[in-house]
Formats: sequence, structure tokens, C-alpha cells
Amino acid sequence: MNGVLLINKPKGITSRDVVNKVSKILNIKKVGHSGTLDPMATGVLVLGIGKTTKIMDLLTSLNKEYIAEVTLGIETDTLDITGSVINEKKFDIKKEDIITVLKDFTGEYNMEVPIYSAIKVKGKKLYEYARNGKNVDLPIKKVNVYNLELISDLVDNKFKIKCKVSKGTYIRSLIRDIGRKLGTYATMSELERAMQGDFNIEDCFSIEDIEKGEYKLLSVKEVLNIPKIKVTEKLLFKIKNGAIIEKFFDENKALILDNNDNEVAIYQTYEKDNTKAKPYKMLK
Repeated sequence: MNGVLLINKPKGITSRDVVNKVSKILNIKKVGHSGTLDPMATGVLVLGIGKTTKIMDLLTSLNKEYIAEVTLGIETDTLDITGSVINEKKFDIKKEDIITVLKDFTGEYNMEVPIYSAIKVKGKKLYEYARNGKNVDLPIKKVNVYNLELISDLVDNKFKIKCKVSKGTYIRSLIRDIGRKLGTYATMSELERAMQGDFNIEDCFSIEDIEKGEYKLLSVKEVLNIPKIKVTEKLLFKIKNGAIIEKFFDENKALILDNNDNEVAIYQTYEKDNTKAKPYKMLK
């Protein structure tokens, strides 16, 4: 059993919990995910089954779209509603103020990483510093906010946004910064990943669907936006043996197929000689 499985992650469990549940249901050990979702979050979680776990790094780097609920007036230590409130402030904000501020965050953006995250500083994960009550300088990373829009009215101190962002963007941090720009505080109270790359929430299956056997696995050919190339038997023999070969494709990577359209390997440009290609992942 090999392929990509799209899951609509439920609220209240970790991404690892989802992997473990699917592994048990399908009775297969090799299951991995791309792009962790926090326990409170729901939505698109991309799983690799069997040999397809080898390509998860190519799917992690895809842009993502989220729908998030923002609660104004408070800020928590975790930057979401599950944390302890550390700052509070009254506010007088109108819908027009929110629309104006959201425009300021579109484009490249230097984001401070939240302390409750798995980013490593001096060999330790940031959340380890937080749990031990130790101060640490939080890293700043450049992210890209491609689209950011208000999709609800401001009701009971809450509103919803839809945002399309680059890999590595923390929506919790974005919401914190939106709140501060509005002259108050803000925390994330709901989060749904609506899209990851070309994978849409409407195409995802629930864990209950998996239990009923009502799901579909996507092949590597279906999920990778790189050239798919059939090669001669002579070249195929070299590729199956992991040889460095003359490069015959234009992009950095290509998916190599046999005559029966089976996926054999992903090859990429050889860094020591751009006229040659080397194995990136063997799929057979």
C-alpha cells in the first residue's frame, strides 16, 4: 500500500495521533505526515503511506491557506486560546480598522517565532525553554503573506480571517502582530488549514471514512508538480541502480517512470556538474 492520503484532521488530537490512528486502521507501519497542525487546529493534513513517505519533504514546502478566528483584547503565552492570558487591554476597533491593518501584513514579513514551537535555538526546542521558565531570544524569520482578508464581521470581540502564506508561517504569531498593530492584543481562538498546495479541504477524508474503507490514495504522479518522464530500458537500468546520469530534463527535479507508468525514482540536478543528474529519492 503506497500513496498520499488527505485527512481532515479533527480538533483535540496531535498530527502524530492521526498518523498512529491511520497506521493502526490500515495495518501499515510506514505512515508519515507533512506540515504539523497544532492539537486545537483542524483541516488538511497530508499523509504519506508506505514508500510515499520518502517524498513528504517535497509536500511540506508547499504554500498553505488558513481560516482563523481572532479574539481581540487578550494575549496568551502560547498565542492561542489554550494558553494562559498574559496581557489584556480594552479596545475600540471598527471593521474598517481591521481591514486597513490586514493590508499592512500582505507581502514579505519578518515574523518572530512563538516560544511554544519546535524551532531549535542552541540545540534545544523553544518550547523546552518555555516549559522550564527560561528566557531566550526568539528567532526572526522572513515569511510571505500572499493574501490576507477579513471574512466576517467583528462580533463579541471576535472576527475571522483567511490567509494564504508561505511555508513556516505561524498564524498564531501573525494574529499576535495584527492585534498589536490594532493597538490592543489578539490571540488565535480557532484554526482550519483549508489548503496545502493543491490539496483542498473538500478532498480530505475523516478518520471515520478511513475506518469504513471509504477513501482514495493519490499516487506520486498525481501529487508532484515536476516533469514525469519515461526513459529507455538502458537508461532505466542505470537509474534503478542509482547511477549519476546525463541530465535530460529542464527543471531541477524529474519523476522517472518505467514503460508501465510505474514510479521508479526522482532525479535532481547534480550540484557538482549541472549537466548531470543524480538520485534524489528511489521509489522502487
